[in-house]
Amino acid sequence: MQPEEPKRPIPMGMDLPTGSDPVSIRRRVEALEQVLERSFRIPGVNYPVGLDAIVGLVPVVGDLITAAMGAYIVWEGKNLGMPKWKLWRMAGNVAFDTALGAVPLVGDAFDLVFRSNTRNLKIIRKHLDKHHPAARTIEG
Repeated sequence: MQPEEPKRPIPMGMDLPTGSDPVSIRRRVEALEQVLERSFRIPGVNYPVGLDAIVGLVPVVGDLITAAMGAYIVWEGKNLGMPKWKLWRMAGNVAFDTALGAVPLVGDAFDLVFRSNTRNLKIIRKHLDKHHPAARTIEG
């Protein structure tokens, strides 16, 4: 029997929970949204950008990768038992971001201003605050 490998923290210093409870899902979605939308700042203008805008610079493949990561947030919403209309709205945000993000140059600029993952996080937070108040966190 081999010893269990110790848990490694995420590079940002966050320890993501692996459970399927609302608090764990909220933390995972918040961490992924931060990585995709606000993980870096553009020097000089102090504007936050994330992997969605950066990886989106790679034609086709970058947009597919960020679309898959955005779809994961929608899947986590499904795990929370969110209504289908909210899931469709979230999927629409990801599809719209992916479609316009695939347009050369214009799509790259669009990725800087349209943050589908932030919009989807807001939908999930609103759902959690209403249906799972114990999962509410204090925003800092």
